[in-house]
Amino acid sequence: MSEPKPPTPTTPTPGDTYKGWLFKWTNYIKGYQRRWFVLSNGLLSYYRCQAEMGHTCIGTINLATANITVEDSCNFVISNGGAQTYHLKASSEIERQRWITALELAKAKAVRMQDESDDSADELSAATPASTQAAGSHPSEVQSTLRTLGSKVEDLTTCNDLIVKHGSALQRSLSELEGLQVGTDMGEKIRQVTERATLFRITSNAMINACRDFLSIAQSHSKRWQKALQTEREQRIRLEETLEQLAKQHNHLERAFRGATVLPPSLSNPNLSIKSGVSGKGDASDEDDDNEFFDAMEDPTGFITVPADPKYHRRSGSNISGISNETAMDDQSYDEMSLASNSESSPPLELEPVRQRRTRIPDKPNYYLNLWSIMKNCIGKELSKIPMPVNFNEPLSMLQRLSEDLEYYELLDKAAKCQSSLEQMCYVAAFTVSSYSTTVHRTGKPFNPLLGETFELDRFRESGYRSLCEQVSHHPPAAAHHAFSEKGWTLRQEITLASKFRGKYLSIMPLGSIQCMFDKSNNHYSWKKVTTTVHNIIVGKLWIDQSGEIDVVNHKTGDRCHLKFAPYSYFSRDVPRKVTGVVTDKDGKAHYVLSGTWDEKMEFSRIMQSSKGENGTEGKQRTVYQTLKPKEIWRKNPLPEGAENMYYFSSLALTLNEPEEGVAPTDSRRRPDQRLMEEGRWDEANAEKQRLEEKQRSTRRERERDAVKAAPTPEEGAHPDNYQALWFEKIHDSVSGETLHVYKGGYWDAKEQGSWEMCPDIF
Repeated sequence: MSEPKPPTPTTPTPGDTYKGWLFKWTNYIKGYQRRWFVLSNGLLSYYRCQAEMGHTCIGTINLATANITVEDSCNFVISNGGAQTYHLKASSEIERQRWITALELAKAKAVRMQDESDDSADELSAATPASTQAAGSHPSEVQSTLRTLGSKVEDLTTCNDLIVKHGSALQRSLSELEGLQVGTDMGEKIRQVTERATLFRITSNAMINACRDFLSIAQSHSKRWQKALQTEREQRIRLEETLEQLAKQHNHLERAFRGATVLPPSLSNPNLSIKSGVSGKGDASDEDDDNEFFDAMEDPTGFITVPADPKYHRRSGSNISGISNETAMDDQSYDEMSLASNSESSPPLELEPVRQRRTRIPDKPNYYLNLWSIMKNCIGKELSKIPMPVNFNEPLSMLQRLSEDLEYYELLDKAAKCQSSLEQMCYVAAFTVSSYSTTVHRTGKPFNPLLGETFELDRFRESGYRSLCEQVSHHPPAAAHHAFSEKGWTLRQEITLASKFRGKYLSIMPLGSIQCMFDKSNNHYSWKKVTTTVHNIIVGKLWIDQSGEIDVVNHKTGDRCHLKFAPYSYFSRDVPRKVTGVVTDKDGKAHYVLSGTWDEKMEFSRIMQSSKGENGTEGKQRTVYQTLKPKEIWRKNPLPEGAENMYYFSSLALTLNEPEEGVAPTDSRRRPDQRLMEEGRWDEANAEKQRLEEKQRSTRRERERDAVKAAPTPEEGAHPDNYQALWFEKIHDSVSGETLHVYKGGYWDAKEQGSWEMCPDIF
């Protein structure tokens, strides 16, 4: 069997990445297994195949502490002292020598880099013997320096007390000297003043010397500590990334193990047969899947899906038992519906060129901020009541973040064309999930809107919809949103955010509902949002998770979709950020299953049959759904190039704060603090943010005074937040049974006429 050649030169140079196939000993049952090895940055890693390099590393060994020994013409061993030992075999002696050369060069470079790191950490310790320059001596030296600085601080405290004491005595003596009568004995008083002045001078000199010594020691160690701190910070980041990668690999390995139904066949090459002289190779291998065991865990979805019988895929006119002709043809209607949607949605001929939106914003500056000094006083408080610097923000307001829910408006366009309310429910449910895809890397906090602030998103010419948001309440903060499309749908929502900081994580609980109405069918849907959690607020790499359950209800037909967002767990066997759902009719009969992740894609499958399966863990019985082949209903758009330097904004988010002519004076694009932050002028943005917040508090006090004066009695209408929204009015929706702010009209007419006299001055 011919082996592929490694894609590297014959004699690798230090620092080059070296890759190739090697045979690795696993155990006496499987013998040698062919694996793909990668040597990079002093680490030797291996995978089952090249395709797994991006996600599933089986094992890694650090060459800086490893020993490399040659056994025979093709075999060699890499060991780091007992914890890890790799018995490897190359396809030929020449190939083995290439690997040995590459490994020795990588090991020498790794050892040299480690020594240089140790030396740089101790470069200012010239008085320390060379034998104590290792990393282990660093903590004791720091403690010694801190003890020296502590003693200097004690000296400064003592000198300060003495200066106060002698200064007071000197002042009393001078006062007594001034009050002496002529003819009295002044010699004794002058002597006392001279002695006290001398003591005061000596103490002052001692304090000056102590200050000089303290400053000298601090300056001499400041550079070294800064370098050590930077090194520790980089190492911490690397450890966090490594741990995250290991967790992903662990998940992939568990899923691969559960998905395996048969043992992989062993190699039949006689040259790889087990030899009697390798008794030391019988250790348990880290990749022996047959010996892995896992604790039983309950499936969080509560149901199981299996492929339906092939007879359901036959596109015949015969009526299958238990399934109507409409159901039998439903799978075929997937592709036909997609083709019809594509033909109907062909864009009309543009008479005017569509506006070119921007594709970049200034890169995010690298400002250092002490998180603990700000957040330690925030534990347990309402986040909206804490003055936060813009360092925690992203240059978008909460109103603009609400408008980002329309990132995948095409799902509602397709839903408007559906003939079946159950199919329409699938698209609406996918739309609810898609609104979370923009949050996966967005750890920045949006600006809290000012009372009366608005934001319009006019995409009527490009995409056929218009959107308007307004901040309708300040305490509690609430925003109303209204969007409508020429394709026949209307979306409205009123969201109030309740957020609590719990030390290690931040929980954001959206209160309020979202409603979607379709003109053609008069279907009226409503749902609520799930809880968003930001982890590692103080220490570690920030990451976001969505968890909870959503019930999407069609108030006209009684159809319902129950979506479950599984919270992330290191010990879970499921794919991270998993979302599952079942679409049922008014009688509770299941028709569709949805599955996927809220950060990548969603699929839906038609249910052919359902039955109660065997009892799961803890005696719980799970439903088994037989489904047709799943169809992809939504997939996340890729982020623009360089998004990591632009707050991980999507293509739509990059355009939200783009300046536009004709928008209202209260539009978020006109916020000066938000604009300054986007331009990278964060200090000016912080000052402007404080000015706007103080102006809002002043306006609130004036409104409170006016409310008290206007109230006929003290009990009537004196609430300080008795604010009347400009473009929205509060009504009771008889269909959903909820009270919320609904768009009352007039904004787009005012924009067309350029008449903004009714808008308040909030900026």
